[in-house]
Amino acid sequence: MTSTLALVRDDRRTLRQGPDALAARQRERLAAMVDFARASSPYYRELYRTLPARVEDPALLPVTCKQSLMARFDDWVTDPEVTVDRVRAFVADPRRVGERFLGRYLVSTTSGTTGHRGLFLLDDRAAAVVRALSLRAARRTLTPSVTARLLARRGRTAHIVATSGHLAAYAVIARSRAAGRLHTRGSRVLSAHSPLPDLVAQLNSCQPALLSGYATVIALLASEQLAGRLHIAPAMVSLLAEGLSEGDRRRIRSAFGTHVVDTYACNESLALAYGCAFGWLHVHSDWLILEPVDADHQPTPPGQESSTVLLTSLYRWAQPILRYDLGDSILLRPDPCPCGDPLPAIRVRGRAADLLSFPRRDGGTARIVTMAFETLLESIPDIDLFQVVQTAPARVRVRIWSAAGADRDRQWTAVHQAMVALLTAHGADRVSVERADEPPEQSPGGKYRVVIPCS
Repeated sequence: MTSTLALVRDDRRTLRQGPDALAARQRERLAAMVDFARASSPYYRELYRTLPARVEDPALLPVTCKQSLMARFDDWVTDPEVTVDRVRAFVADPRRVGERFLGRYLVSTTSGTTGHRGLFLLDDRAAAVVRALSLRAARRTLTPSVTARLLARRGRTAHIVATSGHLAAYAVIARSRAAGRLHTRGSRVLSAHSPLPDLVAQLNSCQPALLSGYATVIALLASEQLAGRLHIAPAMVSLLAEGLSEGDRRRIRSAFGTHVVDTYACNESLALAYGCAFGWLHVHSDWLILEPVDADHQPTPPGQESSTVLLTSLYRWAQPILRYDLGDSILLRPDPCPCGDPLPAIRVRGRAADLLSFPRRDGGTARIVTMAFETLLESIPDIDLFQVVQTAPARVRVRIWSAAGADRDRQWTAVHQAMVALLTAHGADRVSVERADEPPEQSPGGKYRVVIPCS
């Protein structure tokens, strides 16, 4: 297996050679991945039976999506020892987060923004690529002064992520700890589900040098810092997964007065892009392909917002991700980024997570990130699709598409109890939680929004 260090050296050489070398490396890796998928995955062998012998253009490939791949999971995966039943049994035990499935895979789960439950495997070779891309992002975003401040404070970190189940960020942290790449004593993992006062108290106690977490949670903490309730001075703030408005980003910089690093990632590709000083995200285009497209999957011109984006990963060998509809709206910069980075520059328009606001019993307002509702419902068995709709300031309606054979009354009891517990923990115990008769509904663009705030 190629080492992370060898991958880092190879990536440096490719970047120094410029855009033409990046494009050539991308074509070479695409052809190899298509060949591998055809040879090792029954699903892709069937899907690609009429394609040319060598494919260097992703536009020749049919579009895939999470729903279709999960429906054919056992045919999709390239390891015959892996089955959907075995993976589901593994992730049913939250104590196994970060363990190696079959001794060779990191497993993570997600619903993503579509609400469809997903199961993803990362083999050691792919994990080495992710680490190399993470080092690339760090090298191109960390200044010497920030690095010195992190080292001076012994690298104390606080990661604010969803800690229920095998969700990607938590699974990666747990695996890094188990492998000795992240020291337990110097790092704290805080639950993104925690009420805001609890997070503030924990951060005031641990005083992290690096604050990392979902962007919407960090934006809430910035408000707490500006209000004088949070008192921390991180050397760096790292924003994970979600998009943020420029106003929120300015508030974070103002609150913490420090270096802010933006990243773009998803379960299907744990490293998609990293931010630069000019507010753009630079795509790891030698290891993945992002195609901005319209609703009919036709190319969207640079400078124009896309309806969705198609992801092709060039390093997901256990589960090839090829022309996969990610559901995000992006804008591709039409000219070189003024920061000088040769990698393509994008802005993500469609991943800004909403906050739900509810009246508290003490007269204040409880603000809860959508991730809290998403991960709560993901933990309840036999839900294929879900949607939480805030129909009034103190009322939410839960739409559920149950798996075949599910006991729907028992399922609803579990959903209702969990929803009420979450709201009560945030002081919003007067909010009504209703069971919807109607199934989850699609937006005009064809997507299912997991959480819909009150308009």
